[in-house]
Amino acid sequence: MSFTFSAVDRFIAGTVGVPGERQFFLQVRSGTRLICASLEKAQVSTLAERLKIMTQQILKQNPLQFVAQKTIDDQPLEQPIENDFDIGAISISWNEENAKICVELFSRQDFIANEIEEENAELTFNLDIGQVQSFVQRALQLVNAGRLPCPFCAIPIDPHGHLCPRANGYRR
Repeated sequence: MSFTFSAVDRFIAGTVGVPGERQFFLQVRSGTRLICASLEKAQVSTLAERLKIMTQQILKQNPLQFVAQKTIDDQPLEQPIENDFDIGAISISWNEENAKICVELFSRQDFIANEIEEENAELTFNLDIGQVQSFVQRALQLVNAGRLPCPFCAIPIDPHGHLCPRANGYRR
């Protein structure tokens, strides 16, 4: 499976589930085509941070670069949420010709007895800087909306507390 979108109408990160048991997804909509891919929380965080750094560098090098301001897309993931593939690797690059950031998402390959379990999937799409800034704001809010960290050990606290290693195993 290979998908390529030159223009994207919507690009968001979202979750399904309660904090501590959330599953993270990226959704990309172009026209009537919707692609939904699952990934890890750390991947969402890293993608958002890298895109933030990249846009800051682009705007620093090109101060006259036009940026269409977008509002944060706070709408939920589009239904039905059907996972098209699991993201393994992510590539981002700046295309100066069309003044867009190119994002490539590659599927994770599961090897069993030296055979690929599922077909490789790839999704390539372009975003303008306004879309990237909107995605970054939402993604960072999403990542930070998880469980609160323990003030002693920084391990996320479950709703029922947790056994804190810094408190000699006493429940916090």
